[in-house]
Amino acid sequence: MSRATILFAALLLSACAQTSEFQRPSLPVPNAWPGKTGAESQQAAAQIHWHAFFSDPQLQALIEATLENNRDLRIAAARVVEARAQYSVVRADQLPLLNFLGSSNTTHTATDFVGDGVKSSSQRFDVSLSSVSYELDFWGRLASLSEAARRSYLATEEAQRAVQLSLISDVATSYFMLLHTRELTDLTRRTLDLREQSLALIAKGKDVGGMDDYVFQQAEGMVESTRSMLAEIEHQHTMAENRLNLLVGKVSELPTGGRTIQEQGLDTELAAGLPAEVLLLRPDVMSAEQRLLAAHANIGAARAAFLPKVTLTASLGLASQGLFGLFSGGGAWVFQPLLSLPIFDGGRLAAGLDIAQARKVIAVAEYEKTIQQAFREVADLLSARASLSRQLRSSTANVNAQAKRLQIAEARFKAGMVGYLEVLDAQRDIVAAQQATAQVRRLQLESAAQLYKALGGGSAA
Repeated sequence: MSRATILFAALLLSACAQTSEFQRPSLPVPNAWPGKTGAESQQAAAQIHWHAFFSDPQLQALIEATLENNRDLRIAAARVVEARAQYSVVRADQLPLLNFLGSSNTTHTATDFVGDGVKSSSQRFDVSLSSVSYELDFWGRLASLSEAARRSYLATEEAQRAVQLSLISDVATSYFMLLHTRELTDLTRRTLDLREQSLALIAKGKDVGGMDDYVFQQAEGMVESTRSMLAEIEHQHTMAENRLNLLVGKVSELPTGGRTIQEQGLDTELAAGLPAEVLLLRPDVMSAEQRLLAAHANIGAARAAFLPKVTLTASLGLASQGLFGLFSGGGAWVFQPLLSLPIFDGGRLAAGLDIAQARKVIAVAEYEKTIQQAFREVADLLSARASLSRQLRSSTANVNAQAKRLQIAEARFKAGMVGYLEVLDAQRDIVAAQQATAQVRRLQLESAAQLYKALGGGSAA
């Protein structure tokens, strides 16, 4: 066989081993978000550090404690270390393995086994430097395995960032719920005091015949309803505290005082950008893409397994009959190249390639699904941002209107124009309006925190 034929065969085999260049799948989502996304002067969430976005010092302290103590984040960080170590193990297979070996061998033969009847003894000392089974990576099999391990490590690192960003959003959401239940607790207690005072006045009026029993029963029912509502809100407050403690990772005295839910800000308009610009920067999407790249690299390794494998074994050493003369004794070396080509393996290699290709199909589908879910999440939150802003304006206007109505009802009652039932109705309606406004404000803050996460907020320390 001529050298040209051998060279052509080697090039042909090398071409068979190569995988096609990776092409990122096209985004399976529209090119723009549905509806309006806001003003042009908005800031990109990825460029805003969480410390700048969440400006409440008490919330910042809770987030910092969470990033330090949360168990989910500890697990994610440990998985990053594990993936990094696994990558180092696989990458080491591309380098020769060198071993220093030292041995001593003493042999004694009894006189019964020696022809001349003289017992025999001998000693041998050896030292050597050896390389065991070093594979020449002609076809890129080891390089593909190393690349797959590197991509898996990067995917784990992005997954850790996704966990961190989710925790920041969850802590903020739970903190807003805590402030919300505090505000509702204060509002309900004030309402209960007012209704108990009204009930006492109605009871006195009933005793002197100035109030009928119907009004008294109405007022008493409102008092009991408010007490039941207060018990439920206090339960919600306890659950909010428990959730915050779980996220922070330790039982601690949660902060009191500080900013109210109305003073939280978060009015920074986050730029939605284009889906192709925003979604590809989300850590969960980046993690899915790294897993896809790892699956792509594994196909190259599976294809290269069909091709000849060249491994080298070499050893260089010294031997002597005496320990002190070892390094002045005779030298020896061994060089043993080995070429192996799979002929029949029962379909194992073909099945391995099928597995690698199937896993890439799965990785592509998971990547596209992650992008679709991310698109839906951002689109929903952008719609919620616009809707809640309108709701808050209307709800605030309703509170003002109900407050004026209560003033008018009280004035008309004092003038003897209406009964006290109208005052009770006005009191009930203004409390409901205040609770609704507090609810909308909480939902607005939670939506802002979740949108910060959905747009890939800058969670790095």
